[in-house]
Amino acid sequence: MPYTREHEGLPVVTTPPCIHLRNKAMYVHGMLQEPGSYPEDTNVPYCWCNLTQHVLGDDGQYVTRQHCIPGRECYKETY
Repeated sequence: MPYTREHEGLPVVTTPPCIHLRNKAMYVHGMLQEPGSYPEDTNVPYCWCNLTQHVLGDDGQYVTRQHCIPGRECYKETY
């Protein structure tokens, strides 16, 4: 059975991630695999905020694909 986040009990997120969300796969591959592909699709769990350069975002909350979505205080969809 292929690995998916659904198997971990995490919600499937369909909204665009914050532009400041980063993960290692973005730098190893040079770009995301395909349009609509987000950091959680790469099975690399460690994310950080590009603004703070830390696992905590600008609002002091943890940075994850599931949390860096519209409605969060520091979320930004575009530049």
